[in-house]
Amino acid sequence: MRAQDITAFQEQVLDRYQENKRDLPWRDSSNGYHVLVSEVMSQQTQVNRVIPKFYALIDKAPDFATLAYLDKKALLTLRSWLGYNNRALRLQQCAKIIHEEHGDVIPQEEKTLLTLPWIGKYTAHALLSFVYNMEVPVLDINIRRVICHHFKLDPNISDKELRQIAYALIPSGQSKDWHNALMDYGSLVYTNKKTGIKSKPQSKFIWSRRRVRWSILKELINHWPQNIAHMKKQFPHKEFDNILTTMIKDQLITLKKKIITIKE
Repeated sequence: MRAQDITAFQEQVLDRYQENKRDLPWRDSSNGYHVLVSEVMSQQTQVNRVIPKFYALIDKAPDFATLAYLDKKALLTLRSWLGYNNRALRLQQCAKIIHEEHGDVIPQEEKTLLTLPWIGKYTAHALLSFVYNMEVPVLDINIRRVICHHFKLDPNISDKELRQIAYALIPSGQSKDWHNALMDYGSLVYTNKKTGIKSKPQSKFIWSRRRVRWSILKELINHWPQNIAHMKKQFPHKEFDNILTTMIKDQLITLKKKIITIKE
């Protein structure tokens, strides 16, 4: 890419952002806790659905320490997870480590962030960019679509190749604003409909498994412990055993002597 093409693209995106940026409660904050919460809650969910849930969670658990030691049952009772109950576990596990081992401060090294439970390269880069303004490429669905469409790249380009291109596009000293601007651009300008670049849809089977997971947890929150035979009869999904195994692996529940409980 030519330098003038990069500059023109940067100006196009940033000018649009200055005039029409979305007012999101975590956007202008350098509070690492708020950024982590917003990143986890926003994955696979539209931002307008996240905002009220974000406020509700912050009100109940305003910092790493509070979330780290929030009672598991109270945590899962919060209506902030939008059906993704592993979000509760993910945030609490990370909060506990950040509180106990990092003094309530988001680590500034990618390799350290990647050792945290459930944190992958995207979330690590998002935290470094949005909390510390570090020049690292943040590649979510919207940003990938914007870059591929504008520069006429193959939508199936590898993450490694796209990451190199995305890094070259970051304006010096403006990583946080730049990536927020790109996300808005993909959400409001270079949309799925306009570009023809579609996000990979989730299958109905995946969603049905998710609903069963939530139903099991909801039942345990209200009436626990529960006998596995009773639960299996109540939720006769053909993948019930596999769903239960996954929930145990995710440390949401425990199973002992055919009795299911929420993991303490």
